[in-house]
Amino acid sequence: MRVAAARGLEAVSLRHVAAEAGVSTGMVQHYFRTKDEMMTFAIEMVGHDVQARLSQDAGALGESPAPRAVIRALAVQILPLDDVRRREAQVGLAFMAYTAVRPEVGAGLRTNIAQMRGFLAGLIADGTTRPDIRDDPERAAALLLALVDGLGLHVVNDTYSPEDALSALDAHLDSIFGTTSGPQHGNEPRRAAGPSGEHPTGS
Repeated sequence: MRVAAARGLEAVSLRHVAAEAGVSTGMVQHYFRTKDEMMTFAIEMVGHDVQARLSQDAGALGESPAPRAVIRALAVQILPLDDVRRREAQVGLAFMAYTAVRPEVGAGLRTNIAQMRGFLAGLIADGTTRPDIRDDPERAAALLLALVDGLGLHVVNDTYSPEDALSALDAHLDSIFGTTSGPQHGNEPRRAAGPSGEHPTGS
């Protein structure tokens, strides 16, 4: 993940990863036979780490959190709001570019995104009061995922600040669920290092 984030996916090789980890190339090959296997594992680790942070934050949402709160918490953990999530987003973007020309490697990613879309669609259908959105929650979920992906790209490229991204996210959630006057968990970007379907861009 460090090599992909710092140098781009084209620089990732068994040799470079071995050097970064301070081990022999043979040691890396013991776990990963190919670059494809290495990159697939890296993107799975991004999803695992996002899920772990969501589990940590679950207590702040209460026992029966509102659908909007769950969606926001998930989006906040995906957006590159600190150094850790920024690296995850860089890896996710690199992996998506990689699978654009090697679609056979991206099968698991496509499955995870479809699961994520379905999970979000269910929450949106449960929480919105807008009949047009309730009638087509899958479309609303697709738009939300596209927004989060786009915001993540702009934050990684430093064209949007983390605060800009959160403001745009909240405005879009307002359009789905209505405005809220309650506290917004996760507003402050972390400086420390969801659902079953992981999302890559924090990708």
